[in-house]
Amino acid sequence: MNRRKKINQILSNKAKKANAKQNPGSKPRYVSKAERAKTQASEETLCVAGSDSAAVVGAAAE
Repeated sequence: MNRRKKINQILSNKAKKANAKQNPGSKPRYVSKAERAKTQASEETLCVAGSDSAAVVGAAAE
């Protein structure tokens, strides 16, 4: 490989890497198993609390 080609290859690879850093892919952020379990548990408690308060409001309206 001659010197000019090698320099051009190095510079184009640097440009590609810089461009890739600037424009990250559309892949969603990784969420660990523990984080998913915590989120699901908090959603379940909100749903249970929400249905209990709805029942209380409905009973008060009657």
